[in-house]
Amino acid sequence: MIGRFSIRPFSFPQDYPAVYQLWEAAGSGIHVGDSDTPVEIQKKLERDPDLFLLAEMEGQVIGSVLGGFDGRRGMIYHLAVQAAHRGNGIATALMNELETRLRAKGCLKYYLLVTYDNLEAIRYYEGHGWERMALHAYGKKLS
Repeated sequence: MIGRFSIRPFSFPQDYPAVYQLWEAAGSGIHVGDSDTPVEIQKKLERDPDLFLLAEMEGQVIGSVLGGFDGRRGMIYHLAVQAAHRGNGIATALMNELETRLRAKGCLKYYLLVTYDNLEAIRYYEGHGWERMALHAYGKKLS
């Protein structure tokens, strides 16, 4: 237990509806898409289930972080905290636990993507030691 909330691993399929709802309500910073369906989340969990963490308070999911590790670099896909609980250290606790788990896997560096207009996330990440990189992000759908 950290403060009044605890951190635990995501459990599929039980936690999926609450987490999906959290992501949809998180604001413009989280883009819920094709890779967030139950089938795709289940595929992600086959690789590294220990990198999908939830913050819970009184039996309710109030935060989540979805991370990954490909054996070389780590990646953060979704960090979300319910608006009513932001500013209470929940995101930081989730990220700290995720970093501990990434280090244990041998990860030396990890990345995340933030949209240009998500000023709240930019301030959060830069305030926690993240540096903006001079890169262009590209994506290509395979389906």
